[in-house]
Amino acid sequence: MIQFADEAVIEVHSGKGGNGCIAFRREKYIPHGGPNGGDGGKGGDVIFCVKRNMRTLSRLRHRRVFKAKNGGDGMGWNKFGRDGEDVVICVPPGTTIRDYETGELIHDFTNESEDERIVLLEGGKGGWGNVHFKSSTNQAPRYAHAGTPGEMRTLRLELSVMADVGLVGFPNAGKSSLLTAFTNARPKIAPYPFTTKIPNLGVLRVDDEQDIIIADIPGIIEGASEGVGLGFDFLKHISRTACLLFMIDCSDESYRSAYGTLCAELASYSAALMEKPRIVLCNKIDVEGAERNAADVVEEIRRTEPDTVVIPVSVQNRIGMEDARRAIVALVNGCGDGSGISAQPCSDFLKTRSVDEDREVQYPGSEQ
Repeated sequence: MIQFADEAVIEVHSGKGGNGCIAFRREKYIPHGGPNGGDGGKGGDVIFCVKRNMRTLSRLRHRRVFKAKNGGDGMGWNKFGRDGEDVVICVPPGTTIRDYETGELIHDFTNESEDERIVLLEGGKGGWGNVHFKSSTNQAPRYAHAGTPGEMRTLRLELSVMADVGLVGFPNAGKSSLLTAFTNARPKIAPYPFTTKIPNLGVLRVDDEQDIIIADIPGIIEGASEGVGLGFDFLKHISRTACLLFMIDCSDESYRSAYGTLCAELASYSAALMEKPRIVLCNKIDVEGAERNAADVVEEIRRTEPDTVVIPVSVQNRIGMEDARRAIVALVNGCGDGSGISAQPCSDFLKTRSVDEDREVQYPGSEQ
């Protein structure tokens, strides 16, 4: 298993152009053959592309410097130098490229197909050989152009997991259990906080025509937007999900304030997160007293947010799970089902989201 990585700093170099050649034609019986120095080759480009089966930036952490090949020098007999080989860097969908020094956004890979190529740095141009400079008044030019140098840039790459639904909740709220129940993903599940340390992806198969990607984000705690706990290292992944699914542990003593605290942390990180469509699942109603607590949460949320769907469930005992499944499908499709789900459409990237049809589940770091 390759270690999960969602950030990388790399240095990229485009190739230098080859130098033009100074040469003259030398053949028997042709004493004044004239110039025939060829041009230098073009330097290689730095090219980025999307690879749909990649899920992390871990490979870029092991190789920090990427250099394209230099162009070859021109030669006699009007032979051009060879063009330098490009360096192609593949990244997973959801990767943004920024300048390391200024933070300027250079490119955001969201909807690109695998056959698209983004030329970030162009290689240097090859220099002209002396054949270009011959004239009636200068029949033996003894100079040529040098190739132009390549470019160098230091980049910061950041990955945000792209998914249809992002699971939001405190540690041990049941997010990983829900992912296991609805998909073939098998994240680590244990009865202690922060069992999930990296985002996990699973695919909920709706029918032969539709799949829904669900992202299990590591648990949020109060102060996460300021760096507490796992902090904002993984809050950014929620920003790329189209919809949010809040998980509330109704067996916990802080069940009443859980939803408000989660909303406050998301709003502190980015106000846009609170504009996403959402549903709330009140989990663990199989525990004594939790069902009554769930009813209190349902009443409170419906009073303040009448359009938000709230469903009491027990993931472990499969209580209310079919209702939850239908609500998730309706939320992603952006169409109401009579349960009060908003008809607000989800993000455009759902139409081109990354799904490997041959694999029902994709784990971050499991790419080949």
